[in-house]
Amino acid sequence: MPLVVLLAVVCLSGVLVGSVFLSTSEAFDGLLGRGDEATQIIIRDMRLPRTVAAVVVGLCLGLAGALMQALVRNPIADPGLLGVNAGASLAVVLAVGMFGLTHIQQYMWFALAGALLVSTAVYLLGFSRVGTSPAALVLAGVAISAVLLGIVTALSLTDPESFNVMRGWLAGSVVGRDLSSIGMISPVVLVAALTTVATARPLGQLALGEDLARSLGVPVTATRIAVAGAVALLAGAATAVAGPILFIGLMVPQIARWIAGTRLGWVLAYSAVLGALLMLVADVAGRLVIWPDEAPAGLMTALLGAPVLIMLARGDRIRPS
Repeated sequence: MPLVVLLAVVCLSGVLVGSVFLSTSEAFDGLLGRGDEATQIIIRDMRLPRTVAAVVVGLCLGLAGALMQALVRNPIADPGLLGVNAGASLAVVLAVGMFGLTHIQQYMWFALAGALLVSTAVYLLGFSRVGTSPAALVLAGVAISAVLLGIVTALSLTDPESFNVMRGWLAGSVVGRDLSSIGMISPVVLVAALTTVATARPLGQLALGEDLARSLGVPVTATRIAVAGAVALLAGAATAVAGPILFIGLMVPQIARWIAGTRLGWVLAYSAVLGALLMLVADVAGRLVIWPDEAPAGLMTALLGAPVLIMLARGDRIRPS
């Protein structure tokens, strides 16, 4: 409950804070269609859709990170290991370079399709001939992502002017997103959320070991496929809207486990709320660090996530102060 209240407060700040600071009364007047026209445009066409986009993207990434770490039984796994970022980036490059699609509404579906296709390929490679070890999935994802990101860089350098439109997306940003963008991915997010609810219990049982899980009646292969699909849908939808956002899928489940312990259902719930909160905080902070200009949310999450990654690499644990 305190986290939900905090999220509501940060959502309000997302509407009030920017190059032009607004009061609470001005914000409500803008939402209700009162006040001057400029304020209404700022609130209803710019900041409100941006705030909603940040919440949805953060929720998707936090939930995807918790699912990914439970799937591969690795606390430092990240949704990007499934090739989501690389697949989405390559698909957007192809959409811009081959079809001239330069608007987010046009290439967003390419990003989602690329994320899903590459994630599927990584899963098939990681869990086919090389066995069912979670490490195989990680290694397959890292290898394919490295190759695809190299191709993305090479293609982008061949025609910088054509790919200039991708800079904001590649930096990880929710600037300029509207509610229709969220509406386009909402069915995908809903399917992934329902899949998460359905697989939470068998996924938790799978953490006890494959043999014990099978003895409890858990369909191991089907559970893994469903969870991997949910991760790809969640992270792919978030990447399609905001570009590659780093570290949220890594950091948030760590904090959620610190709060909820080993209860996977609660870890997933806390990860969803914390992901939305962290993404929105990063977006609002980006508006302030170089005010009146802005830093992309992707940069802010990287700055926040780097110290956490260093602590994890050193084997430190997050403890309450």
